[in-house]
Amino acid sequence: MLVSARSFAEYRAMFALTDRDLDQRILDCPGGAASFVAEAGRRGIDAVAADREYAVHRVELGLLVERESRFKRELLLQETADFTPSWYADTDDLIRQWTANARLFRADIAARPERYVAGELPELPFPESSFDLVLSSHLVFSYGNRLGEEFQRAALLELARVARREVRLFPLTVYDTGERYPALERLREELAGAGIGSRVERVAYEFQPGDGEMLVLSCAGYRAPPATAPPATAVDPVRWRHREAARPGAVRPGE
Repeated sequence: MLVSARSFAEYRAMFALTDRDLDQRILDCPGGAASFVAEAGRRGIDAVAADREYAVHRVELGLLVERESRFKRELLLQETADFTPSWYADTDDLIRQWTANARLFRADIAARPERYVAGELPELPFPESSFDLVLSSHLVFSYGNRLGEEFQRAALLELARVARREVRLFPLTVYDTGERYPALERLREELAGAGIGSRVERVAYEFQPGDGEMLVLSCAGYRAPPATAPPATAVDPVRWRHREAARPGAVRPGE
């Protein structure tokens, strides 16, 4: 599994994020070495990242992106030969962009460590409905043939538990095969039975051929069973911040 470092602009494209979306409180899980939270912070956006690697590696994760991308250049050339060149001009451009994004990540995690929380699916260290919008990229379905359907089910329910409004997941294709995750519709039916609606949407982003879709979960009516709630000691390290002058059209807590 290659560690990537995608940008704020890429997040906007692959999750179809509007200005209104960005006025909400957002979780990126798993955040990895992406620069989304760093760039969001510069824009006054309330965003937090969660990743298991933050428990140990933290700043070193950004260095890993730089070193691994260069070391595995030939492998990247082979793996991305048939990929859509819509975002990166070529493999060397991909490495340049990931390196720049990883450096933004490293600077931000050092300056604002509270924005980067150690946490791993399918059990996150946040209370229920901690975030308005939860984003999850390149894990749940990307590695579906390795993680297994039981993990997918638990991960989706956990993401829905901590989301107050929506969860958005990208992509829906399995990295190894390039095909849509085969149990997707079955999982959607199970989520519907639990009170979580879902829809598939096209987005203006494609990395691997055919992966230009995201899954949107509607979580407003979902309440996790008590047995799946986090322990009483779980804390939210970044509490709600009520901006004094919200941008026009902002979604305020409680609306």
